[in-house]
Amino acid sequence: MRNHSLRRNRSSADPMGHNSEESSDISDSDIPDHESKVYAKLKEGQLKIKKHGIYQCPFCVGKLKRDYESRDLSQHAKDTGASSRKKGKVRAEHQALKRYMSSMNVDISASTSKPMNVDKYPLNKGNSDEQFVFPWMGIVVNFKTKMENGKFVPSENVKILKDKYLAKFNPLKVTPMYYPNQEFKGEVVVQFNKDWQGFSDAMAFENHFAATRHGKKDWCKDSYNRGSLFGWVSRADDYNRKISPDPIGFHLRKYGDLKSIDDHQEEGDRKTNMLVAKLVNAIDERDQNIHALASQCNETSISLKNLLESQDQLNQMHNKEIQVLQKIAQDHTQKVIEENIALRDELDYKRNELEVRKKQLDKLAAQSDSDKKNLAFEREMNAKKNISLENATLEQQKSDESVLKLVIEQKREKKATMEKILKLEKELDKKQKLELQIEQMKGKLSVMKHMGAEGDSTFSKKIDDLKKDLDEKMDEMDHLESLNQTLIVKERKTNDELQEARKEMIAGLKDMTSGRSVIGIKRMGELDNQPFRENCKKKYVDLDADIKFAELTSKWEEQLADPNWYPCKVVSVTGKEQKIIVDDDMLIELKNEFGEAAYNSVIKAFWELDDYNPSGRYAIQELWNLKDNRKATLKESISYVLKQWKINKRKR
Repeated sequence: MRNHSLRRNRSSADPMGHNSEESSDISDSDIPDHESKVYAKLKEGQLKIKKHGIYQCPFCVGKLKRDYESRDLSQHAKDTGASSRKKGKVRAEHQALKRYMSSMNVDISASTSKPMNVDKYPLNKGNSDEQFVFPWMGIVVNFKTKMENGKFVPSENVKILKDKYLAKFNPLKVTPMYYPNQEFKGEVVVQFNKDWQGFSDAMAFENHFAATRHGKKDWCKDSYNRGSLFGWVSRADDYNRKISPDPIGFHLRKYGDLKSIDDHQEEGDRKTNMLVAKLVNAIDERDQNIHALASQCNETSISLKNLLESQDQLNQMHNKEIQVLQKIAQDHTQKVIEENIALRDELDYKRNELEVRKKQLDKLAAQSDSDKKNLAFEREMNAKKNISLENATLEQQKSDESVLKLVIEQKREKKATMEKILKLEKELDKKQKLELQIEQMKGKLSVMKHMGAEGDSTFSKKIDDLKKDLDEKMDEMDHLESLNQTLIVKERKTNDELQEARKEMIAGLKDMTSGRSVIGIKRMGELDNQPFRENCKKKYVDLDADIKFAELTSKWEEQLADPNWYPCKVVSVTGKEQKIIVDDDMLIELKNEFGEAAYNSVIKAFWELDDYNPSGRYAIQELWNLKDNRKATLKESISYVLKQWKINKRKR
């Protein structure tokens, strides 16, 4: 009843003026025409998708889930328009909505990553054909140098440039450029993430330098003061530089490719289309399996029905045979009783005859003495016969009583036995029927859980009724899915707020931490280069040690960031799965050449990356309890900040 009333409410509030449940549906060939009509109404503003700053689906009036973000509404339109369970008219309406949202530049293909805010960088808004080096890379020049052993080297560790000056742009790696004679001329290549967020960070990096007149154009002016750093995002002219020696151009061509924004977008669309095609094939294969399962279930249902009918016939035949046997037993018992009654009547008749004969003999006894002897003899014989008859009568009575008791006992036992047999047969019959019905319902429910909205003319009326019930259950499932989606969005929003609070806490603690701080910031997955520095100082002279140290740390930072390098495997230890380090050639070579401390430093950084950022494979900042050497909770971090604030307030 609730679903029917909900459909009536939908029909009364439908902005298109019709009810998708009650009105006639359209065929697949009419979908493009109907989609064009609905799209025209959306373009003309007859149908509104945004009310009071909130996006709403104009075709899902009355459903629990109506309010969306722009990308979520586009995803909803895309999923509903591609669903084979929906009717043609519903799919056409949502396909028109998807087309309209696409015309509004609402991109749902980047739902797994942050969308690029093109308006933030007006430099590239109208030039989507401009080619950039991909992965996104930036160039920093005029890094300070110093003279050591007749060669120019960095005046400070290049890592400081990454962690201090460029940290807000989230660089993955900073690589110094050395010329063939191992001389450093202040040129550094900065690599960013490969996704749109990485491009956003790269453009923010370039705009930062351009805003302070330290961009590429400013670097090319001879008259400009070159006392500080200059930076820009690498493009085709940097990639194609042919001057020699040119470590920057060589590095860009070795580790990157030239791609325009459109090329990058088309590649993403191509991957998305391939995934969609793969999913469509999987859905088709699943539908075929469902139809096969439905046919098999139909055959099983028919077999179960025939078996149930055959069982009923056998039970009826058995009951008839039992009734016949009962009738025969009753007839036999009645016949025995009648025969015993006839014998008793005959004995009574003979006893009466003997009594009459005795009286006659008593009368004749007085007539003749001679007859007395005969009479005595005959009386004696009659007495013996009488005794025999009495004994026979007693035996007959005992036999009659035994027969009656036996008949009554047999009748009681037969009745009890028959009642028990009938009760067991009824229970067995009931159990078999229940099992057959359960199996039948399981088969039907198995099909109902997988079948789509397409009809099948071969199904019986009972299956059609179950399909109608299934449609109502599917509506309820849609409501539950919408409610679940709402809860997921709320949970995601709450989680985002907690993550933002944690980021703010990390940013605030950067200036508060000291050597005695309990709560501080730790970069998880960052390579501890102290063992490398100590080994390089032992094995090489000063300049060569610094160069080797820079190359070695850069190499292992790049290796740790490589997602294809995964030197561990999962093994079962006492029934539990654990990860262990395998015999990796690079790790073995590092351990043999630079010792156990350098090896352990790489392993520790790898485990931290695997725990905190296995997909990105770059170091991330984390709140850390320096006292207990563990991850700090947001609650104890806030308590620590409040405590420090109170202490500082008392001091003032």
